[in-house]
Amino acid sequence: MTNTAGHIGAGSHIGIHRRGGRQRSLSAPFRRLWDRQLDHYPDTTHRYMYLGIVVLAAIVLYYEFYVQAAVTPSILVHFGMTFPFFVYVLVIGNLVGAFASLLAGLADRWGRANMVAYGLLITALIALIGLPYAPNLWWYGVFYAILGFVEGVILVATPALIRDFSPQLGRASAMAFWTMGPVIASLTVAEVSSHTLNHLTAWQDQFIIAGIVGLVVFAIAFVGLRELSPGLRDQLMVSTRDRVLVEARAAGIDVEASLRHPWRQMAKLDIVGPAIGIGVFLIIYYTLIAFLVVFMASIFHYTQLRANLLGNWIWAFNAIALIAVGVLSDKVRVRKPFMLIGAAVAMISTAFFAITTTHSGTGYYTFVWILSLLAVGIGMVFSPWLASFTETAEERNPALVATGLAVWGWVLRLMVAGSFLILPFVVTTMTPIVEHGSQVQTLVAKYPAASLPPATLATLQKDPTNVAALAQARAQLGPNYVKDLLSLATAPKADLAYLATYGPKVQSAANAASGEWQRWWWICFGAEAVLIPTIFMMRGRWRPKAARADDAAHEALVEAELARMNRV
Repeated sequence: MTNTAGHIGAGSHIGIHRRGGRQRSLSAPFRRLWDRQLDHYPDTTHRYMYLGIVVLAAIVLYYEFYVQAAVTPSILVHFGMTFPFFVYVLVIGNLVGAFASLLAGLADRWGRANMVAYGLLITALIALIGLPYAPNLWWYGVFYAILGFVEGVILVATPALIRDFSPQLGRASAMAFWTMGPVIASLTVAEVSSHTLNHLTAWQDQFIIAGIVGLVVFAIAFVGLRELSPGLRDQLMVSTRDRVLVEARAAGIDVEASLRHPWRQMAKLDIVGPAIGIGVFLIIYYTLIAFLVVFMASIFHYTQLRANLLGNWIWAFNAIALIAVGVLSDKVRVRKPFMLIGAAVAMISTAFFAITTTHSGTGYYTFVWILSLLAVGIGMVFSPWLASFTETAEERNPALVATGLAVWGWVLRLMVAGSFLILPFVVTTMTPIVEHGSQVQTLVAKYPAASLPPATLATLQKDPTNVAALAQARAQLGPNYVKDLLSLATAPKADLAYLATYGPKVQSAANAASGEWQRWWWICFGAEAVLIPTIFMMRGRWRPKAARADDAAHEALVEAELARMNRV
């Protein structure tokens, strides 16, 4: 097992010392605001504390980023947004996040902790003030783009911190907990909204809650978050037994040399290929996050509350799968088999979902089980994938893990932005449903006769005694058809005009929308398959026996080097 950075010369020792000297010359209050480096690898208690803060930071960041999905229909109505405009807001937010992820590659040189701590402050203020009080849809888009920029930075900085504080033998478990950030954030969005939408009806309240939580977590990270010094983090650490060697080597690492030409070192097939594979695979995940509530409300007439309750099931199963598979992957020391099985489970579930979404009679719990199984498949893939990806980056250069993660973040956000850009061209009928479907549905519930075919209504207006038209009304409306026809006849002209103008458009769009969405779910099915060949590009064994042999060989090297150090 190689250790590129661990055996680079000792020329940087003076440089590190001088940089630390400049930091120590600052007064204590200012140093506390910026200097977060640890010169010694932390003990287990402090290491878990730092990992916990990073996971908490990821949860609250994605909570703020995803909260709009819980109230998307209300936001569209409030600002008078068309569905394509809203989608393009998401596209821009993800594009900005993509290039912010590249910028976050500087975390290898500048550090990670300050990016996370101060990023939390910015996102909290945007959620608390910017988005809920945006004066118009354009300002809403601007604030969301800023949120996307910070999210792109923290997308890279937080898993880099997780990697720094977790040796490879516990990497999948640690990455599973990091991945719980987006998942628990989704679950939090669904849980909070499902318990507050009944009495906090203003959509802005959901953002304000997220912003307050964000300020609390910022305070925790501001006080407690630390990071390893470059000499410590720029090494490969397989187990906690390597701690002595890591600290001994740290003083001799030439940090500047290890950071030269970072993009050239990381722009390799085994980095870029898997990044593309997982980015395409997760299109289904990001579609569900952004559009599940809109989809279930428009196609199956779920309330925002009921759609968010469905999300509770999905993200709970996803969280369980992430942790269980992460722990199991570390125990058996292989990643790739879990990714392959998870991809198969996700594809099968997506296929069932695509088939059932064109059947209006599909029950709520049918969707619960299909989507929960899909969530399990995604969880089986992602925690071992992220562990394997960071290990692959370490194999190239442990000093440039954040750069490798920046490549992944950039590709991921580009894939999400590209898929959302295509979505309105696949699902073309959502605008009339989103803009007018709720009102049309309300009026039809109030005046059931409005649901009769326009030709039938026109016939009855001309001849209320027409036998064929009355028979059709009775068949569709039931025994109270006369009462329903009379209530429609006495309806306000404004209601009738609204139904006449938008009713046919909504009905036509509703008839076509389920088929268009089904086409999109099949695209997601194909995208999931793209992941499979990229699994073979990544570092790691397929068989536990071979992985255990690698660990034994590494332990022998550690023992030999420790013995040599003791003799010296």
